[in-house]
Amino acid sequence: MLGAACGLLNGLFGAGGGVVAVPLLRLTGLPEKEAHGTSVAFVLLLCLVTLTSYIIKGQADVAAALPYIPAGLGGAAVGSLFLKKIPTDALRRVFGALIIAGAVRTLFI
Repeated sequence: MLGAACGLLNGLFGAGGGVVAVPLLRLTGLPEKEAHGTSVAFVLLLCLVTLTSYIIKGQADVAAALPYIPAGLGGAAVGSLFLKKIPTDALRRVFGALIIAGAVRTLFI
C-alpha cells in the first residue's frame, strides 16, 4: 500500500510521494533520518517513471527545467549534509511545518 499511495501522489502532483513515504516508512520501523533518505531513493524512481509518462503525453518541457538543475543539485547536496547534523526532533518539526505550509498554500493561494 505504501508504494501504491506514493506512486499515485507522485503521478498526480510531481514528487508528492515523499510526503506520504516518510511517515509510512516511519511506521515500518525506520528511524527518522533513514526514512527521509529511503524516501528520496524511492521517490527518485517514481519521478523517473512519472517523467517518462509525462514526456510521452507531451505534458513535460524538460528544456524549461534545465536552468534549475545545477542549483537544485547543489541544494540537494547541501540538504543531505544538513540531514546528518540536524537533530531528529528539529527535522520532524521542519518536515511537519513544510507539509502544513504546503497545505495552506494549496488551499488558499
